[in-house]
Amino acid sequence: MTKTLYVGNLPWKVTDDDLARAFSAHAEVINSRVIVDRETGRSRGFGFVEVDDLDAEKVIREMNGSQIDGRTIVVNEARPRQARI
Repeated sequence: MTKTLYVGNLPWKVTDDDLARAFSAHAEVINSRVIVDRETGRSRGFGFVEVDDLDAEKVIREMNGSQIDGRTIVVNEARPRQARI
């Protein structure tokens, strides 16, 4: 099983690979993605990292409040996506 983690307050220049690299020191990263604006292609400042379910709590504890490129990031378990009306 896997768990998806929300990562907020990312610097604008962080890429999917940068995000995976930052988290890979703490667990095997199965997937990572930075969310970008559809029209401009610019980062929206948050993303998601998918890790093994058994590693999720450890990764949250170790990465929440850490820094990427000088910005303090927020890491917590992602909530399920809500249906759009």
